Amino acid sequence: MNEIDESIALKEQLDYYRARASEYDQWWLRQGRYDRGPHLNSLWFADSATVQTVLDEFNPSGRILELACGTGIWTEKLLPYASSMTCVDGSLEMLAINKNRVRSSRVDWVQANLFDWEPCGQFDQIFFGFWLSHVPPTKFESFWKSVSDSLSPGGRVFFVDSRHEHTSTASDHLLPKPEATTLRRRLNNGSEYQIYKVFYEPSDLVNRLRTLGWTFEVSQTAHYFIYGRGHRAT
Repeated sequence: MNEIDESIALKEQLDYYRARASEYDQWWLRQGRYDRGPHLNSLWFADSATVQTVLDEFNPSGRILELACGTGIWTEKLLPYASSMTCVDGSLEMLAINKNRVRSSRVDWVQANLFDWEPCGQFDQIFFGFWLSHVPPTKFESFWKSVSDSLSPGGRVFFVDSRHEHTSTASDHLLPKPEATTLRRRLNNGSEYQIYKVFYEPSDLVNRLRTLGWTFEVSQTAHYFIYGRGHRAT
């Protein structure tokens, strides 16, 4: 894909998340098209509880930067640990829901395209939930350079993302093969969008990050998620 095509694809991805803002939480809460029945829903919530436990053990603190903060699902979880938070998202619609959900004077919300945004400072902790998989392969290195530039000396990074599991998405979505880097997503109104979705194996991701100067531990839950904890190599 050339630079112009990638720019168009990234705009479509942003358009998708702007349009999806009002229904985004249905995915996390297993509602509507994402309701897979009591058994699979229970597996989902067990896995999400596992990630929450690991995040608690990670014990973030200080100035926290959340990239692609979305509707505030993770902002809510992170805020009790933070002295202050900066939450960045490309969608004004997502940010509006986040602000209404969190309602805190300790949070600074920033609307910006994450592929263009330059932070105005450095942070003790950086978090991104279900964002790394939406970074095009061609921007993987530059994204992690931006994360590095945003991190204070001794700072740490935590992320959570998707495993390649077909019951993780809506019942009318089909996942492509694990090696694919894009897929089509449908909203409740039937409109469709092409977005980036890159699925990572933990060991491969650890090795890729090591070559970029990071020390990471990347694990996976029983069914649905991967999560990583790391820092810049010393």
